Amino acid sequence: MTVVIGWDIGGVHLKAARAADGRITKAAQYASPLRAGTERLLQAFAQARTDMGCADRNVVTMTGELADTFSSRQEGVEHLAALAAQQLGDVSIYAGPAGCVRPQDVREHSADIASANWHACAALIARERTHALFIDLGSTTTDVIPIIDGQVAARGYTDAQRLAVGELVYTGLVRGFVMATANRAPLRGVWTPLVNENFATMADVHRILGTLPAGVDLMATADGREKTVAASRARLARMLGSDASDADEETWTLVASWFAESQLRAIADAATLVLSSGAFSSPVPIIAAGIGLSFIAEIARRLGGSYATFDELFDVAAPDLRTAICHCAPAAALAALWSL
Repeated sequence: MTVVIGWDIGGVHLKAARAADGRITKAAQYASPLRAGTERLLQAFAQARTDMGCADRNVVTMTGELADTFSSRQEGVEHLAALAAQQLGDVSIYAGPAGCVRPQDVREHSADIASANWHACAALIARERTHALFIDLGSTTTDVIPIIDGQVAARGYTDAQRLAVGELVYTGLVRGFVMATANRAPLRGVWTPLVNENFATMADVHRILGTLPAGVDLMATADGREKTVAASRARLARMLGSDASDADEETWTLVASWFAESQLRAIADAATLVLSSGAFSSPVPIIAAGIGLSFIAEIARRLGGSYATFDELFDVAAPDLRTAICHCAPAAALAALWSL
């Protein structure tokens, strides 16, 4: 039996998935915010190694090089690759179309390695599907990747390129800033401009609406207070220069609905831009991953496309792993791809 563990080092989460002969047996994510340094990441690796066990091969991808802990993306790539090697021993670093490289060779491949976790998912889908639009709505960002004729057909590769063509949308179900989702909201019959402060996140919006999946909000709240609906209302109200007591609960739920719809439209607009190339036949086959599966299902409905979830591409040891696979999609993709 060959065991491969895929690792995805993000700016705030470490994700891992274990495959035995290509079959996913474990998948999990751990809080590991990099902004204050790498100590939390080291703690997350320690816990994950205990949970995941040993492997014949460890394959790592990352987006954490963007954290402002590092002075540049290249420094981040090199530092995280070295840290992964220190923590895991013999490790391969995923470099997108260039395949896997050794930690000592990452400097010459840093542009291929940086934020390439989306490519691992797309490569797996391209192996299994001829045409698909892959949408991964995570805690911080959303990927919108076309698969055409069994090939990854993304027009961009770097974050900057992907942002420009709609293949990367900086909105997520948890960490997205409310003020980055819209610049105004309806309140008491008027459009109210937002306060440009990080008083609330999209986790507050989705907590109010009851659309925040269990176990996905691992970060502290914007004000450090509790993760309750009442506290989320207070934080959201502050974005509009108000207190929660200035309106009733139904009003704040309506405001939250406005922000959720704005987020949904931003992702749907990006998907429409990608689809406007005309390379897809109808209905558009959409494959969903991340923590926002229900949102992607609604986007598929609006676009008139078919809908499937990323976990359907995998052989799994137990049905309850399917949600975890979607939440840890790049790690699961690496574990499956390199088990072959």
